[in-house]
Amino acid sequence: MAQLNTKILKYCEANGVSSVDFRNEVKLKDDGDGVVYIHEWNLGIAEPTSEQLETYNSVATTEENNHAIRRTRKSAYGDIGDQLDEIFKNIDDWKTRIQSIKDANPKE
Repeated sequence: MAQLNTKILKYCEANGVSSVDFRNEVKLKDDGDGVVYIHEWNLGIAEPTSEQLETYNSVATTEENNHAIRRTRKSAYGDIGDQLDEIFKNIDDWKTRIQSIKDANPKE
């Protein structure tokens, strides 16, 4: 299950809001039992119901999974300076290495 903040972002994107400030516009709170909920809503669109947010669970989960894959890929790619040196020395080897990283870590 996707995190509440990711579902909120997807809800907002679908309703024409491109970014959300989670310190001022939308504040989340933990009820003490690990359940996170919307504590404050200060956006120019209607606050979503739990049911509305749940409809964004699938797309939010995909977003979170792809974010994790991007972090893994970035780490595996290595330092950009080293990559430039690798490209200069043998671009085909670099292409092969990068493709193997992408193949090992496919996005959804």
